[in-house]
Amino acid sequence: MIYTVTLNPSLDYVVSVADFRLGRTNRTGSEELLLGGKGINVSIVLQNLGIPSTALGFVAGFTGDEVVRRLEAYGIRNGLIRLEDGLTRINVKLRSMEGTEINAQGPMISDEKFRQLLGKLQVLDGQDTLFLSGSIPPAMPDDTYQKIMESLCGRDVQTVVDASGNLLLHALSYRPFLVKPNHHELGGIFGTEITHRQQAVPYARMLRERGAQNVLVSFAGEGAVLAAADGNIYDAPAPKGEVVNGVGAGDAMVAGFMAGWMEKHDYMHAFYMGIAAGSASAFSEQMADRKTIGDLYDRLAAGR
Repeated sequence: MIYTVTLNPSLDYVVSVADFRLGRTNRTGSEELLLGGKGINVSIVLQNLGIPSTALGFVAGFTGDEVVRRLEAYGIRNGLIRLEDGLTRINVKLRSMEGTEINAQGPMISDEKFRQLLGKLQVLDGQDTLFLSGSIPPAMPDDTYQKIMESLCGRDVQTVVDASGNLLLHALSYRPFLVKPNHHELGGIFGTEITHRQQAVPYARMLRERGAQNVLVSFAGEGAVLAAADGNIYDAPAPKGEVVNGVGAGDAMVAGFMAGWMEKHDYMHAFYMGIAAGSASAFSEQMADRKTIGDLYDRLAAGR
C-alpha cells in the first residue's frame, strides 16, 4: 500500500489577472479552486495512473471539510486527522504572474495529534511505500520527518522524502529510498549555485553518501538528473511543450518515478516516467493524466 503524508494541506485558489497593478482593484480573468499540498498532489497523480493511495495529514475547519470532500471525489483513501481548532489554509496563486503565490501558515498541530499520526503509521511494513512531502506548519520542528522515519525503524518501509533544507537533511540517516530536491534546493544545501544538470552530479552523489539511496534532481524545463542506487548517473532534458502550470510539477515527477519503479524496478524506466509526469503536469491545467504521461514517456524513450 502507498501512503502520502501532507502535514499542511491546502485549498489553492488559482487566479489569472491580465494586467495586475499594486494598489488598485484587480479583476480576475479566470479562477479555480484546487486541492493543494505536495503529498496530496502525489496521491492525485498516482490515482491518475491507476495506483491507489491513502492520504495522511491534518485538516481543520470548513476548509478542511472541503479538502476531504475533494479527496474522496478523486477516489483517494482519506486518512486525514481532524483538528479541533483553526482552518486548513487557503493559498492564493497568480497564474498570470509566474511564481507569485501567497501561502498561508495553516493550523497548529499539537503533540497529541502528531502522536496520533505516528500511531496510524505503525501498520506499515515492508510491503508499503511512504511519501513525506513538502513543508510543515511553522510550529513544528524541522526534525519532524526524522521522527516519522525513526518511528518506522526496523519495518523495511520504502520511504520517499521531497523536502528542502533541514527537513531533508535530518531524514538522510534513515536511508530514504528516494529524495527529490530541485536544483535550487540542492544548491542551498551546499551553499552554491547550480545552474545546469552536470553541475548537480557531485552534489547529488554527496546526498547519497549521507544516506539517500536515490537522488533525483529536477531542473524544471531543463529536465532532471538521477544519482541512482545502482551507481549510475541518468541525465535527460525535458520534452518540449508549452508550460501552462508550474504548480505541482515536482510532485508529479516524484509520483511518476515511483510508479515507474514499482512497475519494472528499472531505473531508466522510472527516470523517464518521472520526467514525463513532471512535464505532463507543467503542460496541463491540472495534475498529470495517464495519457499525457504516456505520450511524453514515448517521446523521451525515442530520444525526442
